[in-house]
Amino acid sequence: MFIAVAAATFMASAAYAHGVAEGDQAFIETINGPAPGAFLYLGAKHMVTGYDHLLFLFGVIFFLYRMKQVAAYVTLFAIGHSTTLIAGVLLGTHVNPYAIDAIIGLSVVYKALDNLGAYQRWFGVQPNTKVAVLVFGLFHGFGLATKLQDFALPSNGLLVNLLSFNVGVEIGQLLALSAILIGMGYWRRTPSFRRHAIAANVVLMTAGFVLTGYQLAGLILEGNA
Repeated sequence: MFIAVAAATFMASAAYAHGVAEGDQAFIETINGPAPGAFLYLGAKHMVTGYDHLLFLFGVIFFLYRMKQVAAYVTLFAIGHSTTLIAGVLLGTHVNPYAIDAIIGLSVVYKALDNLGAYQRWFGVQPNTKVAVLVFGLFHGFGLATKLQDFALPSNGLLVNLLSFNVGVEIGQLLALSAILIGMGYWRRTPSFRRHAIAANVVLMTAGFVLTGYQLAGLILEGNA
């Protein structure tokens, strides 16, 4: 049920992958100087409305039952996301956002296939899931960094604002994950969980492929936009 709703939401709002609302963009560009409160809010908002992040994290925790495991994987994702988000903006590293978002779509596909046991069945190998989560966390952070670089970010207070934005992202991630874990907790206690786990991950994989296809179409149609 959750994955179906998430997929429907994703389909309806694919144009906003890693995007920042126009109102938020206008607000960001008017800020001159440190504004930690505002950037905390914007970071948290980005995460709780970032369906691509949430789909990937949903796949990551799908078969994690211990909070220690969930914390380890979420921390690795946060390290990767924070590193490229901050470094990408400060160093001015920019690539085509459609290409990055296509890779982010593939991160959802990767995790769904991992949950389905596809790699062992097809290739006889099991990728290191923790390394994969860290690497895809780097891409997720870089995706947002490319969008932020399109804004006229004032240099005054930039580091403080970026750090605040990143802390907001982590707060939003904890809030979103808490809601997902509560929902998963109820679902896992029902007889339908094991029965529907395969279907849920197939839907998750499909959503990842659609996201990737959408971004590749944008890359082809708009070129180096």
